[in-house]
Amino acid sequence: MANEGPSYGMSRVVQDKIDKKYDTEVEELLVQWIVAQCGSNVGKPGPGKLGFQDWLKDGVVLSELINSLYKENKPVKKIASSSMAFKQMEQIAQFLTAAENYGVIKTDMFQTVDLWEGKDLAAVQRTLMSLGSVAVTKDDGNYRGDPNWFFKKAQENRREFSDDQLKAGKGVIGLQMGSNKGATQSGMSYGATRQIQ
Repeated sequence: MANEGPSYGMSRVVQDKIDKKYDTEVEELLVQWIVAQCGSNVGKPGPGKLGFQDWLKDGVVLSELINSLYKENKPVKKIASSSMAFKQMEQIAQFLTAAENYGVIKTDMFQTVDLWEGKDLAAVQRTLMSLGSVAVTKDDGNYRGDPNWFFKKAQENRREFSDDQLKAGKGVIGLQMGSNKGATQSGMSYGATRQIQ
């Protein structure tokens, strides 16, 4: 965490819960995919969570990753490593915009501070896993790596029915609607009868 001291009390409890969501196996898979997708010129992170954060923190590797998923019209036009914080955050923001345009849904996206300040690296993992899933699902030839690393997202499966099929379906009562056969209250009693004197 960049310019903060240690957290205490409830802040510490919340941060510990967030930190527990980080998965080292997912980290290994993501590193493997990013290196396969971008090539060995992106290097590899140092060991552990902080090494993973430092590797992605300046946004260069992320920008290379999103650009590698396009044959032409690369979404991130300028990729430059910088030591200035705002330039690094700007590079991360460009990746996030490009990832959303690529098909990653808004709820799967991390915030820039989640990565840059190390607030929620599990959210960063979630975004990258979602990006991999979208890339595998698109199946446009730009994905490199094992397709089994990510699950395929559900796709639309439209069906067309003729007018006769639609009319025939209106007369059928589905089993989800239940049945009223055999449901009576005969023979049921609720407690003792009232004794009036």
